[in-house]
Amino acid sequence: MNLRVELPGRKGSLTLANPVMTASGTFSFGLDGGHGFDLQELGALVTKTVTLHPRAGSPQTRTAETPAGMLNAIGIQNPGVETVVRDFAPKWARWRTPVIVSILGATIEEYGEVVARLDGVDGVSAIEVNISSPNARRGGMEFGQEPDAAAAVTRAVVRATALPVIVKLTPNVTDIVAVARAVVDAGADALCLINTLQAMAIDARSRRPVIGSVFAGLSGPAIKPVALRMVYQVAGAVDAPIVGCGGIMTGEDAVEFLLAGATAVQVGTATFVNPRAPLDVIEGLGRYLEDEGVEDVRELVGAARGER
Repeated sequence: MNLRVELPGRKGSLTLANPVMTASGTFSFGLDGGHGFDLQELGALVTKTVTLHPRAGSPQTRTAETPAGMLNAIGIQNPGVETVVRDFAPKWARWRTPVIVSILGATIEEYGEVVARLDGVDGVSAIEVNISSPNARRGGMEFGQEPDAAAAVTRAVVRATALPVIVKLTPNVTDIVAVARAVVDAGADALCLINTLQAMAIDARSRRPVIGSVFAGLSGPAIKPVALRMVYQVAGAVDAPIVGCGGIMTGEDAVEFLLAGATAVQVGTATFVNPRAPLDVIEGLGRYLEDEGVEDVRELVGAARGER
């Protein structure tokens, strides 16, 4: 059976051996080891979000478990783009698995500056533009909640790179379709849906918020129905590949996102429970295809919409 998929773009296609990626922030930069499987088995690895300068991140406490999910407010802690280019990219260049670097800027101009530092760097296969993090004090979700601002960031990034550009959208909006259309019209090659839902937790004993920065992002199985709905909506409204993300734990979860219209998927929170989760999703997807007599995974894309 064929698991290979492509994310076509204006400046060239990104070919994946299978449609399963890691989600940004869940596998760091892929160089720590101890994952319990070979990262070369992935369709792609999406890095932790990178900024122009190093960031220390949010105050503790940064994570908390919730029913069917987790809260996180890491605050985009990262070593800065220069360290990524100097120390990490040469190692990625030896991999067969594509590496997609997630980026964030405090301003529209800064998004362009970060991506310009990554353009043409061996080991960097594509860019994921984070306009959706609810945990960045500046940047992220503040650009992703309004179509014109989202489009302005997208144009700045597209102008500054020849790499494929994937824009990751926030669910914390009234109309995600309007934002998706604006981003695609501005030149995005693909979209990623969704990032975390803004949320919080309170400790009844201390009578204080659990998370140090008060608000956090909710991820995990609890948000999967929301993510599926948004993928389905956007797939019917724009002509661009979609990467589905949000609560994927199993191969059948991935199948649901493909049926809704996604071309590929990302696995994130599941890895905190099971570091092998992305590989398990790939294997589960393969079993589903075999059981259903499907020879090519691309036959699933959009099938729930009556498009296949």
